[in-house]
Parts: sequence; C-alpha cells; structure tokens
Amino acid sequence: MKIAFYGSSLLSSYWNGAATYYRGILRALAERGHEISFYEPDAFDRQQHRDIDPPSWARSVVYPATIEAVQGVLAEARDADIVVKANGVGVFDRELLEGIVAHANRQALKIFWDVDAAATLDEMRADPGHPVRAALPDLDLVLTYGGGDPVVDAYRGFGAAECVPVYNALDPSTHHPVPPDPRFACDLAFLGNRLPDREARVEEFFLRPAALLADRRFLIGGNGWDSKAMPENVRHRGHVFTAEHNAFNCTPRAVLNVARDSMAHIGFSPATRVFEAAGAAACLITDAWEGIELFLKPSEEVLVARDGQDVAEHLAMLDAERAQAIGRAALARVLAEHTYDQRGDRLDALLRDRVLARRVAA
Repeated sequence: MKIAFYGSSLLSSYWNGAATYYRGILRALAERGHEISFYEPDAFDRQQHRDIDPPSWARSVVYPATIEAVQGVLAEARDADIVVKANGVGVFDRELLEGIVAHANRQALKIFWDVDAAATLDEMRADPGHPVRAALPDLDLVLTYGGGDPVVDAYRGFGAAECVPVYNALDPSTHHPVPPDPRFACDLAFLGNRLPDREARVEEFFLRPAALLADRRFLIGGNGWDSKAMPENVRHRGHVFTAEHNAFNCTPRAVLNVARDSMAHIGFSPATRVFEAAGAAACLITDAWEGIELFLKPSEEVLVARDGQDVAEHLAMLDAERAQAIGRAALARVLAEHTYDQRGDRLDALLRDRVLARRVAA
C-alpha cells in the first residue's frame, strides 16, 4: 500500500528526537511491502544537520517551509492508501492536519500519529478549539508513541474512533555495541535536547548527582545546554549525530534517561534513548515512571531512580562488572521483545485490516 507521511524529519535528528522512531518503524513497514513517501519541511536548520542520506526504502520529499509548498505536497495525498500526519512538524501543523482530511481520497485511511501524546492531550484539555480535537471526527485512527491505557482512554474520550500505541523499539542494524570512544569517556552521560518541560528534571536527575559526586565525570549531549550553568565536573558535548549514538552509549560507565514532564506523569512512554542505550548494551539509569517493567526489568536490566539522590547512589555503587551485566541483560531483553521488526509485524497487520475494512464499506 502507498503511505503518505507528513512529519518533522526523516533525514535529521537535529531538534527532532522522533527521527530514529520514524526510521525504525517506517523501514519495517517498507520491508513489508509498503511504498512510503515522507514529506518534511526545510525548517529549523535540520537539513544542514542531516544524519542520513535519503534512504532506499522511502521516497524523501523536502519542501520549502511555505504555505504554497505545503499545499503542493498535500495534493499528493490523494494518491495514497494511507495518509499520516505526525504531530510536532513545527511549521504549518494545523494546515497539514486539516489538509490530510481535505485531500485524502475517500477510501484512504487517515491517521494522526502522536509522538508526544501526553503533551498533546494536555493542550487539548486546555483548548476546546485545538486542531486535533477538531480533526478527530474525520480521522480513522490515532497512533501514539506510547502512553498505554491512560492515553488510549483519553483519546477515546475526545472522540477518537480508535487509538493504538506503537511503542519505541530497537533497530539492531543502527544501534548496537561498538568499541568505546574516548570522546565520550565519563561515569554518567545524558543525551537530550534542552526543552522547557524537561529542564527541571534534568537539573534533578543529572546536575544534582553531578554536584553530589564531585570526583566523578559527567557528560551531557544535545542542543541548547551551552548556556546552562553546570558543575565543573560536567562536560557539554553539543549535538550528537545518530552515527555517534552507539559510542556515546557504549563508552560511559552508565547512561541516563530523563523523561519529559508529561511522559513521566502518564507513564508507559519509553523514549527512543531507552532502546538505543539497551541496544548498545549500555547500563541504563532511568527516572521512575509507571510501566517501566513492561520494557526492562528494574535492578536487572535497568536501574530506576526516584530522584537525583537515587542516581548518585546507583552511580556510587556501580562497578564495571555490574554495569556490564545490566547492559548485557538489557540487550538480550530488547532483542527478544522490543525490535522495530516486531512492531512492524503488528502495525502492518493493523493497517492492512483497517484499509480492507474501509474498502469493503465503500
């Protein structure tokens, strides 16, 4: 089937944490016979910070960030069997969402794919005129990056015909163990962009342990942190390209995951970083959120921290042997249960079933 996908960026992870998620799940769908066209705007300097060239498994369309160009790419939706608008494109989000409804052919499956569902739902509760609320009656399906039953129930409460979580996962061909790289040598590393709804949690779970453990080395990667005051034992790396993620995860004694406020509040929302780190056999320390045990077993496959004090205590007691054992166990778990190949099987079956149902009804 032909899929027209309107998202933030497939080619660049620059200010675009969903990039590896898009790549993993869409590549899995392409391997199952789907023809994918991915439409992304030339915005936020993403094209100047590409991680990958246009892939062989998808048609990549980069369009100028103008309303005229938006109308041009939306016109191509009429030829697709499945039309998807992802949230967080960053420019013309309302026009793109309204456009897939207006331009998709009558038999096409129309999908809103929410990679930040908890935050979107908060916005919808506060704004009766929110574009997603307005579009739900005309959409056939909502897919989400995570969130479990709380997100599914909330979307159904707003009138979604159907809501299905499609969780992050591992692409073993992209994220896997590699030799350590001295550029990333430290005791604890964190990778994530500086965002308003994450910064306070980074202060608690990363900067506070750094202040408590002055004799340990800490490394922070991601955009926006260069102007942030930090303890002297914290090094700032800046943007870390996807090709460097394996070394970033494999080299430190441990790596840290810090959820954004909304995802931590609702739970069941493992970030891409969780699976990237596990895929590299890294020892992962994560802030506590409901549902972690569905993905990794606490104390054996991941270390869970309620606050910065817990992070500091985990790190103080973590020797190389235990760190390596946790990393190996995490890698085995995600290879067995959480790969994009497995996600692709389930999503492929779901999409084919829903498209067939629409054709029969028509």
